[in-house]
Amino acid sequence: MAMPRKSNSFLLALGLLVLAAFLCCCGGEQEGAPTIAFKVVGEAPHEVSSYCQGYLIHDGVLWESAGKWKESKLKKIDLKTRQVITERKIDDELFAEGLCLLGDKLYQLTWKEGVCLVWNASSMIRTQTFKYRGQGWGLTTDGKELVMSDGSATLVFRRPDDFGEIRRVRVTDGSNTVPALNELEWIEGEVWANVYQQDRIAIINPATGAVRAWLDCGELRKNFDHPEAEVLNGIAYDAATKEIWLTGKYWPKSFRIALEN
Repeated sequence: MAMPRKSNSFLLALGLLVLAAFLCCCGGEQEGAPTIAFKVVGEAPHEVSSYCQGYLIHDGVLWESAGKWKESKLKKIDLKTRQVITERKIDDELFAEGLCLLGDKLYQLTWKEGVCLVWNASSMIRTQTFKYRGQGWGLTTDGKELVMSDGSATLVFRRPDDFGEIRRVRVTDGSNTVPALNELEWIEGEVWANVYQQDRIAIINPATGAVRAWLDCGELRKNFDHPEAEVLNGIAYDAATKEIWLTGKYWPKSFRIALEN
């Protein structure tokens, strides 16, 4: 029996459906970034009472910003011994958040207070205070500008001299935005970002906001047992040794990791 003739419009519609199915099956839709493997190559003690919000390494010193109202602190820690060298308590009404070092200045965010505290890194004396709108979560630097997260899917680039906003970049994984960006670290030209309430780290292209890869850090919890331990929230990169250290809120340990090729 002969097949009935189809109209041109029907054939066009059928062709588009076939093309769409082909693209879907063959990866025409944007896929998410891959998860890359890493291994734990070292560990060190972490103060279990510290609600880690910011974490960084410079010249043999580990700096940590610890949060919570009435408990917030800025700590200077010996990298080798993990003993606290100097500690500064933050005002009771401030909830400390992300931390970064640029030049001889430490910049420390606060959560809901819209205040960035500036400290002299050598003396650990507070020298300036900047105001900003919205919440403060994570903070890092590319060596020229400050890069801030506020709990959304946006990275905000700011001037270090007055904390003024320069530009914003929306973070995406394929076609999806990535909200709840938290503690940040600049590592070899990329931004590493903890995702709040997930033991995952996004590795982000700072120019485009595209996630290049993910780290699944859930396995780190198998290395300790502490009932009050909360989320992963500490990434510190030692530019001198290329070492990467990870920890979390109320974690009893900090872990040195190495990416696997």
